[in-house]
Amino acid sequence: MPLPDDLRELFDLPEDLVFLDAAFMTPIPHRVRAAGEQGVAAKASPWKLTRASLYDEVELLREAAAHLINARADDIAVVGSTAYGIGTAAANLPLPPGEVVVTMADEHPSQVLPWLEAAARTSALHEELPHPADGDWTRAILARLRDGAARRIAVLALTAVHWSDGSALDLVAIGAAARAVGAALVLDGTQSVGVRPLDVQAIQPDFVAFAPYKWLLGPYGIGLLYAAPHRQHGQPLEHHAFSRLGADRLNNHYGRELRFMDGARRYDMGQRGNLVTVPMALAALRLVGELGVARNEARIRPLTDKLAAGATRLGFKVAPIRAAHLLGLRREGMDAAVAATALRAKGIAISARGGALRFGVHVYNTAADIDRALEALATLRPTATAG
Repeated sequence: MPLPDDLRELFDLPEDLVFLDAAFMTPIPHRVRAAGEQGVAAKASPWKLTRASLYDEVELLREAAAHLINARADDIAVVGSTAYGIGTAAANLPLPPGEVVVTMADEHPSQVLPWLEAAARTSALHEELPHPADGDWTRAILARLRDGAARRIAVLALTAVHWSDGSALDLVAIGAAARAVGAALVLDGTQSVGVRPLDVQAIQPDFVAFAPYKWLLGPYGIGLLYAAPHRQHGQPLEHHAFSRLGADRLNNHYGRELRFMDGARRYDMGQRGNLVTVPMALAALRLVGELGVARNEARIRPLTDKLAAGATRLGFKVAPIRAAHLLGLRREGMDAAVAATALRAKGIAISARGGALRFGVHVYNTAADIDRALEALATLRPTATAG
Protein backbone atom coordinates (compact mmCIF):
# COMPACT_ATOMS: atom_id res chain seq x y z
CA MET A 1 0.00 0.00 0.00
CA PRO A 2 1.64 3.28 -1.07
CA LEU A 3 2.06 5.99 1.53
CA PRO A 4 0.04 9.20 1.06
CA ASP A 5 1.81 12.53 0.66
CA ASP A 6 -0.01 13.79 3.75
CA LEU A 7 0.78 11.25 6.45
CA ARG A 8 -2.09 12.54 8.55
CA GLU A 9 -4.31 10.49 6.22
CA LEU A 10 -2.94 7.34 7.85
CA PHE A 11 -4.74 8.27 11.08
CA ASP A 12 -8.21 9.19 12.30
CA LEU A 13 -7.48 12.57 13.92
CA PRO A 14 -10.16 15.20 14.62
CA GLU A 15 -9.73 18.27 12.44
CA ASP A 16 -10.08 20.65 15.38
CA LEU A 17 -7.46 18.90 17.54
CA VAL A 18 -3.73 19.58 17.57
CA PHE A 19 -2.34 16.37 18.98
CA LEU A 20 1.20 16.96 20.25
CA ASP A 21 1.27 14.25 22.90
CA ALA A 22 3.06 11.37 21.19
CA ALA A 23 5.35 11.06 24.21
CA PHE A 24 2.26 9.96 26.16
CA MET A 25 0.64 7.76 23.53
CA THR A 26 0.07 7.97 19.79
CA PRO A 27 -3.11 7.28 17.89
CA ILE A 28 -2.93 4.04 15.93
CA PRO A 29 -2.95 4.18 12.13
CA HIS A 30 -5.86 2.71 10.19
CA ARG A 31 -3.90 -0.37 9.18
CA VAL A 32 -2.87 -1.08 12.79
CA ARG A 33 -6.48 -0.81 13.93
CA ALA A 34 -7.51 -3.18 11.14
CA ALA A 35 -4.91 -5.71 12.31
CA GLY A 36 -6.34 -5.53 15.82
CA GLU A 37 -9.88 -6.00 14.58
CA GLN A 38 -8.78 -9.06 12.62
CA GLY A 39 -7.15 -10.38 15.79
CA VAL A 40 -10.40 -9.96 17.73
CA ALA A 41 -12.20 -11.87 14.96
CA ALA A 42 -9.62 -14.66 15.19
CA LYS A 43 -10.15 -14.98 18.96
CA ALA A 44 -13.89 -15.09 18.36
CA SER A 45 -13.38 -18.24 16.24
CA PRO A 46 -10.77 -20.29 18.12
CA TRP A 47 -11.65 -23.43 16.22
CA LYS A 48 -9.83 -21.90 13.25
CA LEU A 49 -6.59 -21.47 15.19
CA THR A 50 -3.59 -23.77 15.03
CA ARG A 51 -0.41 -23.90 17.09
CA ALA A 52 1.23 -21.84 14.34
CA SER A 53 -1.19 -19.03 15.23
CA LEU A 54 0.76 -18.58 18.46
CA TYR A 55 4.22 -18.64 16.84
CA ASP A 56 4.30 -17.37 13.28
CA GLU A 57 3.36 -13.72 13.85
CA VAL A 58 5.47 -13.60 17.01
CA GLU A 59 8.51 -14.50 14.93
CA LEU A 60 7.59 -11.89 12.31
CA LEU A 61 7.32 -9.32 15.11
CA ARG A 62 10.84 -10.19 16.26
CA GLU A 63 12.11 -9.61 12.74
CA ALA A 64 10.37 -6.24 12.45
CA ALA A 65 11.69 -5.07 15.83
CA ALA A 66 15.21 -6.27 15.03
CA HIS A 67 15.16 -4.37 11.74
CA LEU A 68 14.50 -1.07 13.51
CA ILE A 69 17.51 -1.32 15.85
CA ASN A 70 19.97 -3.22 13.64
CA ALA A 71 19.72 -6.45 15.61
CA ARG A 72 18.92 -10.08 14.75
CA ALA A 73 15.51 -11.60 15.28
CA ASP A 74 17.15 -14.04 17.71
CA ASP A 75 18.09 -11.06 19.90
CA ILE A 76 14.48 -9.99 20.51
CA ALA A 77 12.14 -11.13 23.27
CA VAL A 78 8.42 -10.35 23.31
CA VAL A 79 7.55 -9.05 26.77
CA GLY A 80 4.68 -7.35 28.56
CA SER A 81 6.05 -3.83 28.86
CA THR A 82 9.19 -1.73 29.17
CA ALA A 83 9.15 -2.38 32.92
CA TYR A 84 9.04 -6.13 32.24
CA GLY A 85 12.10 -5.81 30.02
CA ILE A 86 14.05 -3.68 32.51
CA GLY A 87 13.04 -6.10 35.25
CA THR A 88 14.47 -8.97 33.18
CA ALA A 89 17.76 -7.08 32.84
CA ALA A 90 17.85 -6.32 36.57
CA ALA A 91 17.29 -9.98 37.39
CA ASN A 92 20.17 -11.13 35.18
CA LEU A 93 22.98 -8.58 35.53
CA PRO A 94 25.58 -8.84 38.31
CA LEU A 95 25.21 -6.07 40.90
CA PRO A 96 27.87 -6.79 43.54
CA PRO A 97 27.68 -5.40 47.09
CA GLY A 98 29.07 -1.88 47.36
CA GLU A 99 28.98 -1.23 43.62
CA VAL A 100 26.43 1.10 42.05
CA VAL A 101 23.71 1.26 39.46
CA VAL A 102 23.51 4.75 37.99
CA THR A 103 20.39 6.44 36.63
CA MET A 104 19.58 10.01 35.57
CA ALA A 105 17.71 12.51 37.75
CA ASP A 106 13.93 12.48 37.34
CA GLU A 107 14.10 9.29 35.31
CA HIS A 108 10.95 7.36 34.44
CA PRO A 109 10.02 4.89 37.23
CA SER A 110 10.29 1.89 34.89
CA GLN A 111 14.02 2.52 34.62
CA VAL A 112 14.50 3.15 38.35
CA LEU A 113 12.25 0.92 40.46
CA PRO A 114 13.70 -2.43 39.25
CA TRP A 115 17.20 -1.22 40.09
CA LEU A 116 16.22 -0.01 43.56
CA GLU A 117 14.90 -3.48 44.30
CA ALA A 118 17.92 -5.19 42.74
CA ALA A 119 20.37 -2.99 44.65
CA ALA A 120 18.59 -3.67 47.93
CA ARG A 121 18.66 -7.41 47.21
CA THR A 122 22.44 -7.52 46.69
CA SER A 123 23.56 -4.71 49.04
CA ALA A 124 24.57 -2.59 46.06
CA LEU A 125 23.85 1.14 45.83
CA HIS A 126 21.69 3.30 43.60
CA GLU A 127 23.18 6.60 42.43
CA GLU A 128 21.17 9.26 40.67
CA LEU A 129 23.10 11.74 38.55
CA PRO A 130 21.82 15.30 39.03
CA HIS A 131 20.70 17.45 36.11
CA PRO A 132 23.89 18.87 34.54
CA ALA A 133 24.12 22.65 34.77
CA ASP A 134 25.01 22.92 31.08
CA GLY A 135 22.31 20.45 29.99
CA ASP A 136 24.89 18.04 28.58
CA TRP A 137 23.93 14.64 29.94
CA THR A 138 26.53 12.86 27.83
CA ARG A 139 29.36 14.91 29.30
CA ALA A 140 28.08 14.29 32.84
CA ILE A 141 27.73 10.54 32.32
CA LEU A 142 31.15 10.22 30.71
CA ALA A 143 32.72 12.17 33.59
CA ARG A 144 31.11 9.81 36.12
CA LEU A 145 32.28 6.74 34.23
CA ARG A 146 35.84 8.04 34.20
CA ASP A 147 35.90 9.11 37.86
CA GLY A 148 38.38 6.69 39.36
CA ALA A 149 37.77 7.98 42.89
CA ALA A 150 34.04 7.15 42.88
CA ARG A 151 32.44 3.78 43.53
CA ARG A 152 32.61 1.35 40.64
CA ILE A 153 29.59 1.38 38.32
CA ALA A 154 28.20 -2.09 37.75
CA VAL A 155 25.17 -1.00 35.71
CA LEU A 156 24.42 2.18 33.80
CA ALA A 157 20.64 2.41 33.29
CA LEU A 158 19.70 5.18 30.85
CA THR A 159 17.26 6.44 28.26
CA ALA A 160 18.26 7.69 24.83
CA VAL A 161 16.05 10.74 25.33
CA HIS A 162 14.99 12.09 28.72
CA TRP A 163 11.25 11.57 28.97
CA SER A 164 10.47 14.97 30.51
CA ASP A 165 12.17 17.45 28.17
CA GLY A 166 13.75 15.64 25.22
CA SER A 167 17.37 15.99 26.35
CA ALA A 168 19.36 13.70 24.06
CA LEU A 169 22.33 11.45 24.82
CA ASP A 170 25.21 10.26 22.64
CA LEU A 171 24.77 6.56 23.30
CA VAL A 172 27.64 5.46 21.06
CA ALA A 173 30.15 7.46 23.13
CA ILE A 174 28.53 6.34 26.38
CA GLY A 175 28.52 2.71 25.29
CA ALA A 176 32.23 2.78 24.50
CA ALA A 177 33.04 4.42 27.84
CA ALA A 178 30.88 1.92 29.75
CA ARG A 179 32.66 -1.02 28.12
CA ALA A 180 36.03 0.50 28.98
CA VAL A 181 35.23 0.29 32.70
CA GLY A 182 33.27 -2.96 32.56
CA ALA A 183 29.87 -1.40 33.26
CA ALA A 184 26.75 -3.00 31.80
CA LEU A 185 24.51 -0.67 29.78
CA VAL A 186 20.72 -1.02 29.95
CA LEU A 187 18.58 1.29 27.85
CA ASP A 188 14.93 2.28 27.86
CA GLY A 189 14.21 3.04 24.22
CA THR A 190 10.50 3.75 24.56
CA GLN A 191 10.86 7.49 23.97
CA SER A 192 13.16 7.10 20.97
CA VAL A 193 12.82 3.90 18.94
CA GLY A 194 10.94 4.70 15.75
CA VAL A 195 11.84 8.39 15.48
CA ARG A 196 15.51 8.45 16.48
CA PRO A 197 18.06 5.93 15.17
CA LEU A 198 19.22 3.45 17.80
CA ASP A 199 21.83 1.04 16.45
CA VAL A 200 22.70 -1.74 18.88
CA GLN A 201 25.73 -2.72 16.82
CA ALA A 202 27.21 0.75 17.29
CA ILE A 203 26.13 1.25 20.91
CA GLN A 204 26.62 -2.36 22.10
CA PRO A 205 24.21 -2.24 25.04
CA ASP A 206 23.50 -5.27 27.18
CA PHE A 207 19.73 -4.83 27.08
CA VAL A 208 17.28 -2.43 25.41
CA ALA A 209 13.60 -2.42 26.36
CA PHE A 210 10.94 -0.49 24.48
CA ALA A 211 7.16 -0.35 24.11
CA PRO A 212 5.37 0.30 20.81
CA TYR A 213 2.43 2.40 22.02
CA LYS A 214 4.24 5.72 21.72
CA TRP A 215 6.52 6.55 18.78
CA LEU A 216 6.10 3.16 17.10
CA LEU A 217 2.38 3.82 16.53
CA GLY A 218 1.39 0.50 18.05
CA PRO A 219 -0.83 -0.99 20.76
CA TYR A 220 -0.67 -0.77 24.53
CA GLY A 221 0.03 -3.92 26.55
CA ILE A 222 3.08 -5.37 24.79
CA GLY A 223 6.81 -4.66 24.85
CA LEU A 224 10.04 -5.73 23.19
CA LEU A 225 13.41 -6.54 24.71
CA TYR A 226 16.77 -6.67 22.97
CA ALA A 227 19.31 -8.89 24.72
CA ALA A 228 22.90 -8.85 23.49
CA PRO A 229 24.17 -12.28 22.44
CA HIS A 230 26.30 -12.62 25.58
CA ARG A 231 23.20 -11.91 27.72
CA GLN A 232 20.99 -14.63 26.21
CA HIS A 233 21.68 -17.33 28.78
CA GLY A 234 19.93 -15.90 31.84
CA GLN A 235 16.78 -16.71 33.74
CA PRO A 236 13.38 -15.48 32.52
CA LEU A 237 10.88 -13.82 34.82
CA GLU A 238 8.30 -16.46 33.86
CA HIS A 239 8.55 -20.16 33.06
CA HIS A 240 6.21 -21.57 30.43
CA ALA A 241 6.18 -24.10 27.62
CA PHE A 242 6.07 -21.75 24.67
CA SER A 243 9.74 -20.70 24.80
CA ARG A 244 11.05 -24.24 25.26
CA LEU A 245 12.98 -26.15 22.64
CA GLY A 246 10.65 -27.83 20.17
CA ALA A 247 7.47 -26.31 21.57
CA ASP A 248 6.63 -24.77 18.19
CA ARG A 249 6.54 -28.26 16.68
CA LEU A 250 4.44 -30.00 19.34
CA ASN A 251 0.82 -30.94 18.71
CA ASN A 252 -1.39 -31.37 21.76
CA HIS A 253 1.54 -32.50 23.85
CA TYR A 254 3.27 -30.58 26.61
CA GLY A 255 6.45 -32.15 27.86
CA ARG A 256 8.93 -31.16 30.54
CA GLU A 257 11.61 -29.76 28.26
CA LEU A 258 13.97 -27.55 30.28
CA ARG A 259 16.04 -26.28 27.36
CA PHE A 260 15.05 -22.99 25.77
CA MET A 261 14.69 -22.01 22.15
CA ASP A 262 17.60 -20.09 20.67
CA GLY A 263 18.47 -16.51 21.52
CA ALA A 264 16.44 -14.09 23.60
CA ARG A 265 13.25 -16.16 23.28
CA ARG A 266 13.83 -17.53 26.78
CA TYR A 267 12.84 -14.09 28.10
CA ASP A 268 9.45 -14.10 26.34
CA MET A 269 6.47 -13.44 28.58
CA GLY A 270 3.73 -16.00 29.07
CA GLN A 271 0.87 -15.61 26.57
CA ARG A 272 3.24 -13.69 24.29
CA GLY A 273 1.22 -14.91 21.30
CA ASN A 274 -1.57 -12.39 21.97
CA LEU A 275 -3.94 -12.58 19.03
CA VAL A 276 -4.69 -8.84 19.15
CA THR A 277 -1.58 -6.99 20.32
CA VAL A 278 0.94 -9.02 18.33
CA PRO A 279 -0.62 -8.39 14.87
CA MET A 280 -1.18 -4.73 15.80
CA ALA A 281 2.45 -4.32 16.90
CA LEU A 282 3.63 -6.11 13.75
CA ALA A 283 1.59 -3.81 11.51
CA ALA A 284 2.84 -0.76 13.38
CA LEU A 285 6.52 -1.70 13.26
CA ARG A 286 6.27 -2.57 9.60
CA LEU A 287 4.71 0.82 8.90
CA VAL A 288 7.48 2.59 10.83
CA GLY A 289 10.02 0.58 8.86
CA GLU A 290 8.30 1.65 5.65
CA LEU A 291 8.31 5.28 6.74
CA GLY A 292 11.98 4.98 7.79
CA VAL A 293 13.31 5.94 11.20
CA ALA A 294 15.85 8.45 9.89
CA ARG A 295 13.22 9.91 7.55
CA ASN A 296 10.79 10.22 10.46
CA GLU A 297 13.39 12.17 12.40
CA ALA A 298 14.02 14.42 9.40
CA ARG A 299 10.27 15.02 8.94
CA ILE A 300 9.78 15.96 12.57
CA ARG A 301 12.86 18.07 13.33
CA PRO A 302 11.81 21.22 11.40
CA LEU A 303 8.51 21.26 13.29
CA THR A 304 10.15 20.91 16.69
CA ASP A 305 12.78 23.49 15.80
CA LYS A 306 10.00 25.91 14.86
CA LEU A 307 8.22 25.22 18.14
CA ALA A 308 11.43 25.65 20.16
CA ALA A 309 12.30 28.94 18.44
CA GLY A 310 8.82 30.37 18.90
CA ALA A 311 8.59 29.24 22.53
CA THR A 312 12.00 30.76 23.28
CA ARG A 313 10.75 34.11 22.00
CA LEU A 314 7.85 33.76 24.44
CA GLY A 315 10.23 33.34 27.35
CA PHE A 316 10.32 29.56 27.66
CA LYS A 317 13.52 27.57 28.16
CA VAL A 318 14.33 24.41 26.20
CA ALA A 319 16.96 21.71 26.61
CA PRO A 320 20.18 22.81 24.88
CA ILE A 321 20.93 19.32 23.54
CA ARG A 322 17.63 17.84 22.46
CA ALA A 323 16.08 15.22 20.26
CA ALA A 324 14.08 16.05 17.15
CA HIS A 325 10.74 14.73 18.38
CA LEU A 326 10.28 15.57 22.06
CA LEU A 327 10.46 19.06 23.54
CA GLY A 328 10.01 20.24 27.12
CA LEU A 329 9.26 23.90 27.80
CA ARG A 330 9.97 25.50 31.17
CA ARG A 331 9.31 28.99 32.45
CA GLU A 332 10.03 30.55 35.82
CA GLY A 333 7.01 30.40 38.11
CA MET A 334 4.90 28.32 35.72
CA ASP A 335 2.83 25.44 37.03
CA ALA A 336 3.16 23.03 34.12
CA ALA A 337 0.08 21.00 35.04
CA VAL A 338 -2.10 24.13 35.13
CA ALA A 339 -0.64 25.37 31.86
CA ALA A 340 -1.13 22.01 30.14
CA THR A 341 -4.77 22.00 31.19
CA ALA A 342 -5.20 25.51 29.76
CA LEU A 343 -3.69 24.42 26.45
CA ARG A 344 -5.92 21.37 26.26
CA ALA A 345 -8.92 23.64 26.68
CA LYS A 346 -7.75 25.37 23.49
CA GLY A 347 -7.50 22.08 21.58
CA ILE A 348 -3.73 21.58 22.05
CA ALA A 349 -3.16 18.12 23.51
CA ILE A 350 0.12 17.88 25.46
CA SER A 351 1.37 16.60 28.84
CA ALA A 352 3.15 18.06 31.85
CA ARG A 353 6.17 16.13 33.06
CA GLY A 354 8.92 17.09 35.49
CA GLY A 355 7.82 20.72 35.66
CA ALA A 356 7.87 21.07 31.87
CA LEU A 357 5.22 21.35 29.19
CA ARG A 358 6.03 18.27 27.12
CA PHE A 359 5.37 18.32 23.38
CA GLY A 360 5.66 15.09 21.41
CA VAL A 361 5.71 15.77 17.65
CA HIS A 362 5.11 12.95 15.16
CA VAL A 363 4.69 12.41 11.44
CA TYR A 364 1.00 13.35 11.42
CA ASN A 365 1.79 16.88 12.69
CA THR A 366 2.10 19.91 10.41
CA ALA A 367 3.46 23.44 10.48
CA ALA A 368 -0.11 24.63 11.03
CA ASP A 369 -0.23 22.55 14.22
CA ILE A 370 2.89 24.32 15.48
CA ASP A 371 1.42 27.73 14.63
CA ARG A 372 -1.70 26.93 16.66
CA ALA A 373 0.39 25.66 19.57
CA LEU A 374 2.47 28.84 19.62
CA GLU A 375 -0.65 30.99 19.47
CA ALA A 376 -2.00 29.13 22.51
CA LEU A 377 1.32 29.37 24.36
CA ALA A 378 1.28 33.13 23.85
CA THR A 379 -1.98 33.36 25.82
CA LEU A 380 -0.55 31.74 28.96
CA ARG A 381 0.14 34.02 31.87
CA PRO A 382 3.90 34.35 32.48
CA THR A 383 3.48 33.04 36.04
CA ALA A 384 0.58 30.61 35.73
CA THR A 385 0.50 28.81 39.06
CA ALA A 386 -1.91 26.49 40.74
CA GLY A 387 -4.72 28.23 42.59
